[in-house]
Amino acid sequence: MTVAGSMTVASGSVLTQTLLDRCRERAPRYDRDNTFCQEDFDELKAAGYLLMAVPKELGGRGMSLAQVARETRLLAQYAPATALCINMHNYWVGDAADLWRAGDKSCEWILRDAAAGEVFAAGHAEHGNDIPGLLSTTKAERVDGGYRLTGRKAFGSLTPVWTRLGGHSMDTSVANAPKIVHFFMPRDTKGYTIKDTWDVMGMRATRSDDTVLEGAFVPDKYIARVIPAGVAGADMFVLGFFAWALTAFANVYYGLALRMRELIVDQLKSKGSIALTRPMAYHPEMQHGVAEIAMDLEAMGPHVEAIAGDWSEGRIGPDWFLRLVAMKHRTVEAAFRIADRALDLSGGFGMFKKSELERLFRDCRAGRFHPANPALTHEIVGKISLGINPDEQPRWG
Repeated sequence: MTVAGSMTVASGSVLTQTLLDRCRERAPRYDRDNTFCQEDFDELKAAGYLLMAVPKELGGRGMSLAQVARETRLLAQYAPATALCINMHNYWVGDAADLWRAGDKSCEWILRDAAAGEVFAAGHAEHGNDIPGLLSTTKAERVDGGYRLTGRKAFGSLTPVWTRLGGHSMDTSVANAPKIVHFFMPRDTKGYTIKDTWDVMGMRATRSDDTVLEGAFVPDKYIARVIPAGVAGADMFVLGFFAWALTAFANVYYGLALRMRELIVDQLKSKGSIALTRPMAYHPEMQHGVAEIAMDLEAMGPHVEAIAGDWSEGRIGPDWFLRLVAMKHRTVEAAFRIADRALDLSGGFGMFKKSELERLFRDCRAGRFHPANPALTHEIVGKISLGINPDEQPRWG
């Protein structure tokens, strides 16, 4: 298997070709009806996909970030929305597993819950906050035995099935010393409401509805960290979920781009034109377009593999945050170029709803919304490159 080539099911994978084919078959219906990928989720859970990152000692597969990223990429070639939403569970479990292997047992309960069948979702996105995980518009009020949370979370993937909503909030009770409170809220908690808001352009099968926290109480046993706000407070728990989340985001869109290449190559081999005696594959401009797609893929593959491999093997340096957000940004931008070019090459057919290219084009656009967005990515990379504290606020005048 070449780095930029279409992946096949590897030895030791939790995925089977039959399962993948069923996921691909259902994807258009989920998208058309804007329904959650329930059958995909049930089959993948039964296959052990949600246990990939749980250590073997605790009943899981013991896979590293690099291994889980490849599985995510493969699934994304068949059902990118399914791969994206279940990543929200896998990145929490993977983060806890890395801490556990390093001797930090503070989040072992996440691993034991996951092994017992609990499903973890992400509650990071907030309106008006483009620095999720490091700052928050959700209020955390310290009370006896835990925290009371008030705020609104968007893009809450896995809404129909989660049993633990992982997210962050901010305690501003001490002047000039805000704390970020990382919590996991059980489904049976009182004081929250799920709003049916998910009607979007792409990645519709993730069913990422809003969750409104209305004084929801989360006990201390479900509080993973209380740390200073901003990059300055980021410990290995925070860095870990960023590493797992962003690396998998990139692999979702890399997998989607691989599928785009596969579709357009097959189409051009059979597509004819009244002006040609041979298929459009022989048209120089079609060859040029496919070459651009192939070259983007050749750059994406080594980049995502290097980041996942370095994290999994402990090669983490002071520039890690820069490398991480740059990898996600470059991969998503390249995937969107590929999606856009594939539609150009397909001609008018790519505009029709019955075309898989049309759905994947819409799915691909969502990548730019995932953190870190382009504005934040350039700010982080620019500041770190210039030796400026990422928490430094701009001043003019």
